[in-house]
Amino acid sequence: MDLTAIKTHLQARLGELNAHIHQIEETLDAHHNPDWSELAVEREGDEVLEGLGLQNQHEMAQIKAALARIEAGSYGLCTKCGGDIQPQRLALLPHTPFCANCA
Repeated sequence: MDLTAIKTHLQARLGELNAHIHQIEETLDAHHNPDWSELAVEREGDEVLEGLGLQNQHEMAQIKAALARIEAGSYGLCTKCGGDIQPQRLALLPHTPFCANCA
């Protein structure tokens, strides 16, 4: 397992998520329409953006935890049972803390 490549990939994804969260924040701050009907439509869109922002924050927390496991030397080990996480699972979900059995 090439931990350097995995770390680089996770750090790049972290940067993408951070940029996306900043875009969401800017969009949410830009809404100040005085028209009530337009404001209602904007608010519906804001709720979707807020949900995406929360998902991004959750994924960022998982990535930071995975990076900490890489630094600690425990990356690839299930945090629940201590067993190995299958390489195929890590390829699909490089930030996962669980093996397929514990997930």
